[in-house]
Amino acid sequence: MKNSTCLSTFLYFVLSLGACVYAEEPYRPEAGTFPAIEKAHSYRGELVFVDHANRRGCIRLQGSGMFFRNDPHPFAMLPYGMIRYRGAPADLRDIPLGTVMHVRAFLPPDPKISSVPVLPVDNKDKDANHNRGAGIFPAENHVLLLEDEPSYCQREGKIWKLKELEIQSLQGSLVACREAKQGGEGKPNEEKPNEEKFTFDASTRIWRGRECLGIEDLIDQGLWPREGKKSLADQAVLLGITWKPTPGGVFTRFHVSDIWLDDVAVERAAHHQTQTHKAFIQSRWMPARIDSVEYGKFGQATVTATLFGGMDPSLYADFKQSVPAMMGSVENTLKHTHGAYGPAHMASRGSIVEVIQAPGEPPLGSSGIQIKLDTDLIIEGIRPGRIVRVRPNNWPLVELPREEYLNDAENLEERFPSPAIFPKY
Repeated sequence: MKNSTCLSTFLYFVLSLGACVYAEEPYRPEAGTFPAIEKAHSYRGELVFVDHANRRGCIRLQGSGMFFRNDPHPFAMLPYGMIRYRGAPADLRDIPLGTVMHVRAFLPPDPKISSVPVLPVDNKDKDANHNRGAGIFPAENHVLLLEDEPSYCQREGKIWKLKELEIQSLQGSLVACREAKQGGEGKPNEEKPNEEKFTFDASTRIWRGRECLGIEDLIDQGLWPREGKKSLADQAVLLGITWKPTPGGVFTRFHVSDIWLDDVAVERAAHHQTQTHKAFIQSRWMPARIDSVEYGKFGQATVTATLFGGMDPSLYADFKQSVPAMMGSVENTLKHTHGAYGPAHMASRGSIVEVIQAPGEPPLGSSGIQIKLDTDLIIEGIRPGRIVRVRPNNWPLVELPREEYLNDAENLEERFPSPAIFPKY
């Protein structure tokens, strides 16, 4: 009986250990799917470098150590990866360097074609040493969602409550707490909100209705003191957060670049950014992924593609049945291929024969909208699983700058610049 008990205990231990190993198995997105955001690794940090043409950059991750010592960590946007700035769709070129961003990222889906270094899967658990701590260079560097603080708060249903300020010579500090909006309980198992101390200075912008104010304006209106401390009584705002070097031996303290005081100001910021992004997508075409190709005779084909998510609804509204359209092959960075004569030169032309809206909420990265394009000349880059861009005929037809297209679709090193610029860990 004693031996039987020991054996059972041993088997239970082995099975439990196996279950733990299985549960911690790293997740890598599969081709042809949109990965669930719940499986993404989350982190936050300062945007310090952008290679907008290749949809990649570097973020200085917030860790447990000295923030200023942390090396810029490279990331690449997934083809369907979404960027949000001021509560609206954005491109990397729209986001000022220094902005603190929230990241949801995965391991590279295909390490062989990664445009940033491929790291050991357990890299987020390694200590960076030199008072930097662990977690500042995760292998999960292919981003599904990149969003600034206002966008994060709006998506999560949160708000910042201002507690108090201390000011002298138009600069000082703010104590604030990020909480569930309207006093809600927040999400299950969510940590209780902690107070955070920020710096501000004369460059901080305050948005109120249609006005853009400065610190001096709040002082002149008697809302803030010229010097000293003042309680702000949990005033609800949205904050734009950046990082600046901080005096006094404080190694991790973020800076307030913007304060939005009311809904009108928030909506106007989102509206301006939306218009910027709409014009960008119309000139570069809507990205999509090929689901299937039904081949006919003499080059004819019907192509089914899913439009990527995160765009303004008015852009999707332009994809209608019977509308003439073009479909061009692009690389995973969304660069047009064979583009020396413009994106339309090698594009397949045809007509949209059907638009299908999938029921329910689509996964992040997908619009949930499928289009079927009937074309009489299919090109090599239009194959199941490949990435394309699509242009309805009412969008402008323009030429692209040299850094935004490839002459040779098979030559991945034509990217600017090569991955060799990044550090070797």
